[in-house]
Amino acid sequence: MLHDPAFLHSLVNTGLILAVQVPVMIGLALVLAVLLNQSWLRFRAGWRAVFFLPAITTLVAYAVVFQVLLRTDGGLANQFLQALGLGPVDWLNSPTWARISLIGSVTWRWTGYNAVILLAGLHAIGRDQYEAAALDGAGAVRTYTGVILPQLRPVVLFCVITSTIGTLQLFDENYVLTRGGPGDATLTPVVYLYKVGFQQLDFGYAAAIAWVVVLIIAAVSLLQFRLYGRERRR
Repeated sequence: MLHDPAFLHSLVNTGLILAVQVPVMIGLALVLAVLLNQSWLRFRAGWRAVFFLPAITTLVAYAVVFQVLLRTDGGLANQFLQALGLGPVDWLNSPTWARISLIGSVTWRWTGYNAVILLAGLHAIGRDQYEAAALDGAGAVRTYTGVILPQLRPVVLFCVITSTIGTLQLFDENYVLTRGGPGDATLTPVVYLYKVGFQQLDFGYAAAIAWVVVLIIAAVSLLQFRLYGRERRR
């Protein structure tokens, strides 16, 4: 396995996607959760349901929708770009754009899910803490960094760990969108596991890949717990 370039390339791809997608998604979810928690927002329950809806959409169904939207010829995304006077983008056949498309589709599906979880954490923060921050003269930014984020750290940790596990297990989205291509640009360990096990019928090697994925997930989750504990002790 350590001498298999395809498997090593799949790990690099997953690392790149993980480094970009999870921070962007959690950041957007935090902003969205704070907005949905504002008292001046009307129909808050309806907005929460709207943003949560992508999470209950079946993986294959939404991946097929994105495949249609991102078609080079006739896709809605390129039609929009052409309406703005820009040239079409080869979303799913360019290594760079294929990764961006995959990151965008996964972010679209899970941002609202994480926002609802973070919103539950915001509801657990007492109003007296906001009032104390206001009495101390804290503005919106200082309240956010000094009150909201410290109180949300356990919830953020949960979202980061579950999102990391989900990214390390990516299969449906990239298999439907690109089949791991172009040129293995979106190949992930689970897609490679599927190809080895069910296309090449090498079930022993596929099982070994599965165990390595499990160990990687456990190691990354443990590392995140350790880093969180260290920051908390400080």
